[in-house]
This record gives sequence, structure tokens and C-alpha cells, in this order.
Amino acid sequence: MAGVRCGDDVSEYLSQNPQLAQWIESFRGYCESNKQWSARREFILRNMEAFPTVKPGTCSSSLDRLLSLSMVWANHVFLGCSYPQAVMDKIKDMGEGIVVQDPPVHKTTKDGITARGKRSAPDDGNPEGCVKRSRTEADSRPSGRAAARSAIQKSGPPPQAPAEQQPFFNRLYKAVAWKLVSAGGFGPNLDHFEILRSCVESCKQTVTCVFVPLKDIEGLPAGRTQKDGHVCEIRCQTVYMGTGYGRDEAAAKAMASKEALKVFQGRKVTVKICRRRYRGREVEDLVLLDELPRTQGFPPALSYPFQDEPQDEGPDC
Repeated sequence: MAGVRCGDDVSEYLSQNPQLAQWIESFRGYCESNKQWSARREFILRNMEAFPTVKPGTCSSSLDRLLSLSMVWANHVFLGCSYPQAVMDKIKDMGEGIVVQDPPVHKTTKDGITARGKRSAPDDGNPEGCVKRSRTEADSRPSGRAAARSAIQKSGPPPQAPAEQQPFFNRLYKAVAWKLVSAGGFGPNLDHFEILRSCVESCKQTVTCVFVPLKDIEGLPAGRTQKDGHVCEIRCQTVYMGTGYGRDEAAAKAMASKEALKVFQGRKVTVKICRRRYRGREVEDLVLLDELPRTQGFPPALSYPFQDEPQDEGPDC
């Protein structure tokens, strides 16, 4: 697309090439604003000449790579995501000359992602990159009347919680989509937890894993007689993402991560308040969902961040 130098030129160029305009429009993301798509569209068109095998209307590995790089560039410009330095240098060169009106300003912290795209050391010497919690933790919990008052005040997620959480998970959706494309697509041989962890941390948050021995869980499916092993529940920003079973904590975490990534296979993800079982009772929980209808209920919750847990409660279910 030689000679195009600004957004107005792009619009005029596409108005003169309706077939190209229709083809390029098919790559717009479900959650992209007009401003974001206009900039990413210009990135794609400007760099098509650098990928000679990219032809309108034809799928190719070169097209997949160009689209992946366009998403990486957009994530960096609009969301502040960081990537390995070689990738950052490449998208900087490819995006040179594209003017974004009033671009957002992103700040980094000591606990977030550094400007070079490297992860800061996890807290407490945890090399796995997740906050690992046990259901039996009882630190800083009120007791007696204080616990009862707290339970009344914190009986579940507030009604506005899904709307407040949705922007973060829109960013995470884009990060996961690019990561899966660069990995060759979703499949059984991926390191699902590493993909999830790196994407969450690129959005400056942390994955929370809760582990419970399988033998301590009541109400398992009738066909499950195996009592050895562990169950892992994954959350991010209090939102439930997936549950997995395994012979040990590592296997359970891997399965939970795989279940969490399955949600990102659709056109969008949505945070909703849903009913789940927790300690033998129905509670409202924040859950990340795709657009597909569910044919079965959710696994019992292993943790419940919206209510303090008095220590004298009965066994978990």
C-alpha cells in the first residue's frame, strides 16, 4: 500500500478498493473500538508489502504472522502490554509513521512488567508465577460476632462487579488470542499454565491457584471413585476461570489452566454473576464465560473471595 501516510489516506484508499476493504474488515476484533481498529488496520495495510505471499482473500502462514504482529502492536500501544525485546523492536519498526491520536499513557510498577518485557521476580520466592493458596488458610479472619457482621456485609460480589472486571478480561482475551496464534493454536501439547500466566502478567495481574486434596471434597460425580490426587481452582482478580483434577498439584494446575484457556476459544469472553455450590450451599460467584450455552453446572467452588470464612464451618463440598 505505497503512499499511504495517515488514517484519512487509508480511508480514501479503501473507498477506492471495496473488495480489499471488505477483506480487511473481516480481521476486526469483536471488542476493538473504532480508534483501535483504525490504527491496527493501518498497521496491516502498511506492512502487507513486507509479506509478499499475503494476498487478499487468501489464507497463509504469512497472513497469520502479520495479523499476530498487528495484534501485538495494538496491545502494546493501547493496553501497555510488553513482549520480548526482539518482538518490541520489530513492531516498533513496523509501526513507524502511524499516528495515533491521544494515545493512552501506561505506567509500569516494580511489581509489574518492565519496559523490556521481562517478568519481575515473583513474591515469596514462588517460581511458578502464581499466588498459591490453601483452602485451610485462616489469616486475618474475624471470629464470633465480627465474622457474622462481615458475612452480612460481604455476602457476594456487588452487582457492578462484572462491568468493573470486563475491561481487564477484554485485554486478557486479546493477549491470549495472540499467544495461541503464535503457539500454533490451542492443543493438548501446550504448557497451558505458562501461556495463561504470561498473558495475565502481561496485563499486570496475577493468577491465583487454590489446591485441595481430592479426598477432602464431597459430592464428586458418581463415576469418580478415585480419591487420590488434588483439585486446583484458578482465579484472576476474584473471577473464577477453571477447575482441574490431577494426581498431584502440578497435574491439577495444568488441567485447570487448560479448562481456563478453553473459554478464550470463542469470539469473546464475558464476566457474569453465576450460582455455584460452596461448602454445601448456593452462593453467587464471578465467573468467566464464553458465548456458548452451558450444558452442565459448574464444579463446586474451592474458594470464595467475597465472604470471610469462619473457621468453625463444616467440611467443604
